[in-house]
Amino acid sequence: MAVAESISPATEQDPTVSRFDRQVRDYFHVARSLSWQRHAIFFAATGLAAAYFDSVTTITCYIGVLLCEIMEYGIARRVDKLPFIDRRMSWKITGWIIVNTVLSAVAICTFVFTIALQQGVGGHFTPLFFLFAAALFAAMNNHQIISVLAVRLAIYAITFFSIVLFDIFLVNPPISSELWLHFFTVVFVMYFIVDCSFVYLRMYRANMRQFEELQAEHERTKAALEIKSQFVAIVSHELRTPLTSIKGSLDLMKSGLIGPVPKEMQGILDIASKNSARLADLINDLLDLQKLESGEVNYRFLPMDVRELVMEAVEANRGYADSLGMEIETDFPDALEDVSINGDTRRLMQVMSNIVSNALKFSKEGGCVRVGYEVSGDKVRLLVTDNGIGIPEGSEDQVFGKFTQVDSTDQREVGGTGLGMNITRKIVENHGGTITYESEVGQGTTFIVELDILREAKAA
Repeated sequence: MAVAESISPATEQDPTVSRFDRQVRDYFHVARSLSWQRHAIFFAATGLAAAYFDSVTTITCYIGVLLCEIMEYGIARRVDKLPFIDRRMSWKITGWIIVNTVLSAVAICTFVFTIALQQGVGGHFTPLFFLFAAALFAAMNNHQIISVLAVRLAIYAITFFSIVLFDIFLVNPPISSELWLHFFTVVFVMYFIVDCSFVYLRMYRANMRQFEELQAEHERTKAALEIKSQFVAIVSHELRTPLTSIKGSLDLMKSGLIGPVPKEMQGILDIASKNSARLADLINDLLDLQKLESGEVNYRFLPMDVRELVMEAVEANRGYADSLGMEIETDFPDALEDVSINGDTRRLMQVMSNIVSNALKFSKEGGCVRVGYEVSGDKVRLLVTDNGIGIPEGSEDQVFGKFTQVDSTDQREVGGTGLGMNITRKIVENHGGTITYESEVGQGTTFIVELDILREAKAA
């Protein structure tokens, strides 16, 4: 069954025209996909008929069929160039297809009828079988446009009955004759072909309705996603300004610049400051996620040195490591060549900061996080290794999911929005890279970001 192609937004205004657009494109899609099969049948039938019957008439009819195939190919090319078939074009294209169908069916029926004329009365197995095969092929593959199928089957039916009735007209046999048996057999065969046509037609229309329902659901989902994204962006922006003022005020109070802070208030201020910082991180992550999902992030790709990226990420997180009582250091193999990549410095720093801060949060106090890189073929692998709690097997969806963190009974409670690694993966993928991890519970984890190396030839 042919698969309907995507349609332009204008089709939503007129479902009837939209449906015809899909039907025509399906019709030609099936015709092209079965082209070699159809020509193989034509060629085999022509060869067989030319060997046993008049070869000149047979080849002439075959040429006529080929010309109709060429005409159909030309119509298909014109349809392919149309972005959408409007109502005016629908009538014109239908007319082209019907005219070509009439010519094609007449050429095939002429071929069949001339074979029947060269045979004796009642001995028409070969032409009738050829015609049956052509009718069944049409019932199975030309059901997309019902008018075209009806025209082709009508011409085949006329030829069917003409062959058997011609014998009856010549002989004028009694009703008990085999010639009348042939006639009633043709009636049965035509009923069978029409029934097959309706079966395939119902299947096609059921698939079309399902496609339209899925398309409508897809449009509703896109609209809902757009509304959700706009809502998140607006709410996040509206929250950011007052939250910044609240956080600034709390930090100012904690500093003592506006007066001494009573001891009984110090703990409350610390809690409020930490929670406002967490809320600010959540808002920033929500804004980043919304921009990434909507494709609104603008990347500035420039050549950058990997060693400098790693060292900058280490220095940016050293203060956080000190606050947790942990060590953070670089781990560069000896004699490692300078490696450049093509990337957005700010976004890749966000990637490294997310991974390094996670490694620090989920590691044991007094531990050490190592940050480095290695070259593997035409790829560079950024490595962040910790000796923390590790990640259980099969937890990839939790690690890179939204609002999720790996949860186990051995894990201490850590803060976070649960969006950092999801954002990290999206940024890495937008750089044409991949992010994976290797971990063993209780032994630690290594996160691996793999990116393309910017060779000198590529840079030039």
